[in-house]
Amino acid sequence: MVGVFRRSLSFPNKINPSRPSKPPISHHIRSISLPCRSHPLISLLKDHITQLKSWSSNKPQQPTSAWLCDGLTRLKDLHDSLHDLLDLPQTQDSLRNRNQWVETLLEDFLRLVDVYGIFQTSVLALKEEQSAAQVDIRRRDDSKVALYLKSRRKIAREMLNLVSTIRCISAKNYPDSVTAFIVSIGDAELAAVISDVVEATVMVSVALFNGIYGAFGWRKTSWRLVERLYSKKAKRVTAAEGIQELQLVGEESLWGLRKKGDEEVRIVLSKMLELEECIRGIENESERVMRSLITTRVSLLNILTNYIN
Repeated sequence: MVGVFRRSLSFPNKINPSRPSKPPISHHIRSISLPCRSHPLISLLKDHITQLKSWSSNKPQQPTSAWLCDGLTRLKDLHDSLHDLLDLPQTQDSLRNRNQWVETLLEDFLRLVDVYGIFQTSVLALKEEQSAAQVDIRRRDDSKVALYLKSRRKIAREMLNLVSTIRCISAKNYPDSVTAFIVSIGDAELAAVISDVVEATVMVSVALFNGIYGAFGWRKTSWRLVERLYSKKAKRVTAAEGIQELQLVGEESLWGLRKKGDEEVRIVLSKMLELEECIRGIENESERVMRSLITTRVSLLNILTNYIN
């Protein structure tokens, strides 16, 4: 009897109030330790996002290619830092058991990669049309120059399609999809910063596509038609929002070349060369962004694959 009594006395000692708190505390410490609020990569990502927001708010009255390329460079740096964060074993541990949210991110990054792939194809076609047009301008072949102008309008319409596609990513209700992911302060911060990266990517991409549409868009476009085809809340894009350098050669300057003097044609050709250089710069920076997007998606895919295996 005494032995039993002593065992019953020892039981309260095992449930000392100071002890039951240790298991949950140790669990939460492990959960928020990496990435935690003080982790330098998290802080670096937040700095990049803040700088991109400042870049967007300091948009010049009319966007320039230098301003746009600066935004693309900052976006590339942002995704490079995100890739570094995703490569941390502790980050992978945090995401590995949240495969549903990782799958959502994979879908969004696939859409982003596809959008930039289409953009690269469009820019390559524009460069080819640009080179051919310079020959046609020297020959003063009005009919072929008209085809060049038609190709610019086609590219402008493609930019509208890309804006419509990428805005679907921005419209996603990330808070709902992240709810099941958040189990600690560290997880919440990780989820928030990744969501902010996606939003920043959408922001810069929309500025890029709208900048090209504003420069090359057909002025006779019916905005009622655009709103019906692409979005009920479609934002009107005007020539003032088009990239300044892409408007060096307006449609009016390419009409009636046979009636223009040699000096007028020479000026047009000089501006076409400047336009070509501007397009090349945008192409290079956007390609770097696309490569970073691919790298980030591969990192996410590896996390999901490791979880399945």
